[in-house]
Amino acid sequence: MEYLDFILANPIYTLLVAFGLSLLIQLYYYFFYYSRILFLRKKRDQKQIKEPVSIVICARNEKENLEKYLPSILTQDYPNYEVIVVNDCSEDESEFVLERLQKKYKNLKVTTIKQDEKFYHTKKLALTIGIKAAKNDLLLLTDADCTAYSNKWIEKMQANFTDKTDIVLGYGGYIRERKLVNNIIRFDTLFIALQYLTFALGKKTYMGVGRNLAYRKSIFFKNKGFASHNHIESGDDDLFIHEVANKKNTKIEISQESITRSKAESTFSAWFKQKKRHITTGKLYKFGTKWRLFCENTSRISFYILFVLSLMWFKDLYIYILGAFAFRMIIQLIVYKVTMIRFHERNLLISSILYDFLMPYLNFSFILANSFTSKRNKWK
Repeated sequence: MEYLDFILANPIYTLLVAFGLSLLIQLYYYFFYYSRILFLRKKRDQKQIKEPVSIVICARNEKENLEKYLPSILTQDYPNYEVIVVNDCSEDESEFVLERLQKKYKNLKVTTIKQDEKFYHTKKLALTIGIKAAKNDLLLLTDADCTAYSNKWIEKMQANFTDKTDIVLGYGGYIRERKLVNNIIRFDTLFIALQYLTFALGKKTYMGVGRNLAYRKSIFFKNKGFASHNHIESGDDDLFIHEVANKKNTKIEISQESITRSKAESTFSAWFKQKKRHITTGKLYKFGTKWRLFCENTSRISFYILFVLSLMWFKDLYIYILGAFAFRMIIQLIVYKVTMIRFHERNLLISSILYDFLMPYLNFSFILANSFTSKRNKWK
């Protein structure tokens, strides 16, 4: 009661209390969720049986990417798999590229959707058609602009499936380029992966990414595919996983051999549009997920703002305030560094100090921008 009376008599100290609270919330996320990435060990109990796998890829006007990246998928060191490419209303020479590749790779199957001006459809229809065409129960999804980091990609992902496992989440990164926008995109992707993978380890699975995602065909049809969110352009990966994942049916795979990479957007405006599209699905997340993500973002914003204000108002306590800030930063950098090593991401550690502060504000701008626009989003 004495402390409460003191705070009431000196309301300025609520600032210091708020700073401490935001720090505690941030440390909760780092210690209870993010730190799980530090202690993961190589799995020793993975199954030895290599079940047949169907890889599904949707492509629209991806001629160059199909020529460049599809061979890395078609030449995997795996005994029994098929690759199904859904050529969705392409207007370039994708059809001829796929025909040429089919002659060389017998495990490549192509399904074509013809253009119909009276009927507009999203990627979800193309993906559904590809899944229906798959002959195997184990599905592995990626994009036409993705390349497998190694020829063990299929093996590493499918090895996680058991009788109780329906979903395997992987890491889909971006190819490194010497551009500022590329640096920001790679950090944003890394942090999102850190969140959804460690949340899954904490039995709070809420999303995956279509660049590297595996699940059973049976669970897809049991859930009636994308029926509940077919009106949303995005969500073929995160909303679907959000619906079907539970505490027991999901595993993650983070070995470097399981990574996929794709080419990132080359301009800030293109990335901004991509982020706006991705963020539209958040409103359909369950309350618990929205609350966890909201608390992480707001506590991070509050932490930085209150840190500056606390230094300004409590100069006599600066050593303790700086110590609290430094403690969180050390934990943050350790977690980021280990995550970067695991996912083979380079030249991000120093810039992560700035991006950790910057990204919550950018995320808010994406949400705000979406509230003022209602234009139809790009297919992909």
